[in-house]
Amino acid sequence: MNKKIAVVAAGGRVSRKVISEAVRRGFDVTAFGRKAENMTDAQHYVQKDILDLTAADLAGFDAVVDGFGAWTPETLPGYMTTTEHLCQILSGSPVRLLIVGGAGSLFTNKEHTTVLAEAPDFPDEFKPLAAAAAEVLKAMRQHDDVKWTYVSPAADFQADGERTGKYILGGEELTLNSRNESIISYADYAIAMVDEIEKGHHINQRISVVRA
Repeated sequence: MNKKIAVVAAGGRVSRKVISEAVRRGFDVTAFGRKAENMTDAQHYVQKDILDLTAADLAGFDAVVDGFGAWTPETLPGYMTTTEHLCQILSGSPVRLLIVGGAGSLFTNKEHTTVLAEAPDFPDEFKPLAAAAAEVLKAMRQHDDVKWTYVSPAADFQADGERTGKYILGGEELTLNSRNESIISYADYAIAMVDEIEKGHHINQRISVVRA
């Protein structure tokens, strides 16, 4: 049977890549977004804000992908409020929750005492976003009532990067490829996300991906 998935905040660029990848593989995809028109490849579309979603809206799906994104100081708190709302309505259900996470919280040492966002060359303009995404991960670690997976991209997350179809699956630590790079395109990230939905077993774990 084909997987039935929902993607919330479907209008975002990562969300659209995930939707396209899932549809390409024959998934039955329902997109939830704030705009009136469906701007995605999803077969079904519901105009609804994340905070207006109910348990009934998400019942019956195999997985829900949370593609919420924000940049400004006014909208960054939305990371936590939207994630907690999704956790509330998915609590105790068999529906998986996969979160488009950040790279700033990836550990840069084996002892797991320092993270990428603390590196001297980490751009100041990305620190508030990294902090907001890290807070979500911290909160998710407390949720044993939800089947969540937090998917961190590589440090260089490229919106218009090519779809190579190859990636390295990592865990809690910043992973570099054979060229000493931490880079992934949105398209390859989407492949990893859909792979995790399709056959992954990383329940209540953070995983990470980098271009092979």
